Amino acid sequence: MMARSISSALRRAALATVLVAAGMPAFAQDTTGQSANQIAAGQPAGEAVLIPNRVIYPGETIEPGSLKQVTLIPGKHKPDGMATRSEELQGKVAKRTLLPGRYIPVTAIREAWLVEQGASVQVYFTAGALTISAAGVTLQPGAAGDQIKIRNIDSGKIISGTVMADGTIKVGAS
Repeated sequence: MMARSISSALRRAALATVLVAAGMPAFAQDTTGQSANQIAAGQPAGEAVLIPNRVIYPGETIEPGSLKQVTLIPGKHKPDGMATRSEELQGKVAKRTLLPGRYIPVTAIREAWLVEQGASVQVYFTAGALTISAAGVTLQPGAAGDQIKIRNIDSGKIISGTVMADGTIKVGAS
């Protein structure tokens, strides 16, 4: 009985060593260069996810060429809070270093900045039919929908506003 458990433990250790030596993460199988039919014929279907194929540095835009698709071993599931689909990653920017072969936490990516810090922008206030516009300078970068601070060029006052999709800033009454 004792010899059987030692033999089983040695087999598991040997399998883990082979997986590590082959450069493959233990949780996934590389599907690069294989068609869906080749993958399906070789194994039962698992969940397909995207992981970095090289180091992605903070501030770098995540591009499809920097990702590779892997299929998780059947029965394994990705942890919660991880971005693994192309829709979640397309055009996003890394907030921190993303390592090859590792999941990408949702907290480690952000939308690309629509307005940079120090950029000249148009600031709009709208109330009913009344629209007031002014020139401003952003005091912080922001993506569409972000609340940022802006300095009014004429008065020098600092105000908060929301970055709109066209790069303008919408302010409300305070």
